[in-house]
Amino acid sequence: AFSSLSTCHQILGNPCFLRIAALAFKTRTYSSRNASLGEYLHQSVVPTTHYQKSLPRLPIPRLEDTIRRYLAAQRPLLDDVKFRQTEKISHSFLNGVGRDLHEELVAKDKYEKHTSYIAGPFLEKYLCSRDSLVTANAFIIFTSDRKKEYNNQLVRATNIVCSAARFLKTLRTGLLEPEVFHLSPRKSDSNCFKKFIRWVPSSLSWYGASMMNAYPLDMSQYARLFNTTRIPRLRQDELFTDENGRHVLVMRKGNMYVFDIVDRDGNLVKPAEIHANLKYILDDSTTEPTFPLGFLTTENRDVWANLRNKLIAAGNAEELHIVDSALFCLCLDDETLTDITHITQNVLSGGGCNRWYDKSFSIILTKNGESGVNFEHSWGDGVSVLRFVNEIHKDTTEQPLVHPGSATAAVDPDSVVRRLQFKLDTEMEDAITKARKNSGVLASNLSVHVTDFKRGGRKFFKEKKVSPDAIMQLAFQMGFLRQYGQTVATTESCSTAAFRHGRLEDIWPVTLPTKTCSHAFVCQPGQHSVEHLNAMLSECSKYHKQLINEAATGQGFGCHLYVLRHLAMSKGQTLPCLYTDPSYAKVNHIILSSTTLSSGVLRTGGAAPVVSDGFGLGYGFRDSESRTIVTSYPTLNSHEFQQCVHKSLTDIFNVLEGKPIS
Repeated sequence: AFSSLSTCHQILGNPCFLRIAALAFKTRTYSSRNASLGEYLHQSVVPTTHYQKSLPRLPIPRLEDTIRRYLAAQRPLLDDVKFRQTEKISHSFLNGVGRDLHEELVAKDKYEKHTSYIAGPFLEKYLCSRDSLVTANAFIIFTSDRKKEYNNQLVRATNIVCSAARFLKTLRTGLLEPEVFHLSPRKSDSNCFKKFIRWVPSSLSWYGASMMNAYPLDMSQYARLFNTTRIPRLRQDELFTDENGRHVLVMRKGNMYVFDIVDRDGNLVKPAEIHANLKYILDDSTTEPTFPLGFLTTENRDVWANLRNKLIAAGNAEELHIVDSALFCLCLDDETLTDITHITQNVLSGGGCNRWYDKSFSIILTKNGESGVNFEHSWGDGVSVLRFVNEIHKDTTEQPLVHPGSATAAVDPDSVVRRLQFKLDTEMEDAITKARKNSGVLASNLSVHVTDFKRGGRKFFKEKKVSPDAIMQLAFQMGFLRQYGQTVATTESCSTAAFRHGRLEDIWPVTLPTKTCSHAFVCQPGQHSVEHLNAMLSECSKYHKQLINEAATGQGFGCHLYVLRHLAMSKGQTLPCLYTDPSYAKVNHIILSSTTLSSGVLRTGGAAPVVSDGFGLGYGFRDSESRTIVTSYPTLNSHEFQQCVHKSLTDIFNVLEGKPIS
């Protein structure tokens, strides 16, 4: 994509750009609250999508590099005989059908300059999955208000809805600050620079920003943040967005309510009126319905698609459209939860009674004000959702619009709030009963364990000159080796939002250095000096940083190979031998799937395992501690795995401090 642009080559090859792109889920700068006026979170000097036209396109890696990286990821997982077979198959692919597919992909990409080569296949991959969204959706838990009285469920819910509405209006009027990484914030994150860059044509704006060491990110996913629902269809779902929807969907005790938070003129409904409407819902004495419709969204997607068609045929089309077009879903739970593990479990898989998993995102709020977001993954990734969470948390805690003791508006909520009623026949009632049972089994089988490691965090790793991310990934590998005696396929999600319509690329943290290091710590205690172990840790850290840089700059191998496979299948070709090689299936059977999100307001975040015999891993760092979230099914013991990871971190810390392994 950049072959004719030497300037882009220089920028993308710049170590500063690599560092900033590798921080895809790390520190970011938000707009000043000083500009906040009325119905907006802020009023950005630079329009929201100002950089979009000039964003660099996601590069297609050289096929030679992709095969080299693929084989490097395979090497630690295979014995010598199997590796030689895979190596031979890979080189045959490189010099044969793979070359033809790659050249066709490059030619196709030249005619689709408005997007990235992975955007279509990536979306299709998500929408074709038939798995329940309970296990496919991701989650973020954010901190409560430090002022305890503001965690009253009604007060917090009102402030969150108001802030979400302010985010919506700020976004849609183009006043939301563009997402930008600032390497030199004194220069580029200044009013002077912003006033200058806004007059630079959009087609050149990215280049102007990058010359000041500021790197804008793709903002295209935000168009699907609100009013979006994943509609179940046979074989492949559909993403539906209706920006005409002005209402929020509220769920309580399995009942579904709607009311407008934006009026016909595009103005936000007054906070006191939103307060009154939510109070009306919380005071409603209506009991849980015998057949809560939300359970259907926990089903296999083909099962739900058939049932939805029958719901429409029974006269529920209007009600379903109201649900689908809602700005977002607010789930008001009656449980009081304080333990972080229980809170995480509730947001990830808290049953289907009070959830509508198909919505782009749902804000879940317990009786005592603990909150989180469950989001459907096909439309977008953690970068956009975390930005939303950060902004509404900042707005609700620094400038709440409703306070404890605030009076509600003198309105008649009964004429404004509508409780949705669905026509259900015996067949549908039986289907909901079955879905309730299946959902209960699914939720009970999905275990969650959250553990804090108090001994040290970012500050310690910085002092020891090793990557925190590399150490945590190494601890996961060591933990699994300690528990199950194996080195297994592992991935870490990495954003490619530095490119137009970028999504995610996988980092493959299992390398020959990490395998050697893991065995030295776990299988060969006492056989290596502290100095030797330190050298191994340093080598692992250096290699991992390289993998992050490659993935963040679109130079991984996973997306490239996946799209080539997708291209072959779309042409009706027989799959090349590389994809039928058992080793390809093995490296893509991800036992340890992981993601990291860093934010001052984030408590936990992650997802379920991607395979039934794997772990889903989420983690984050603070200056003096780290936290890990492990999800698993009954085939694996997540509690024991956490203990093994904790032991591994303890050993690593001892070595970094110059102490022998205990």
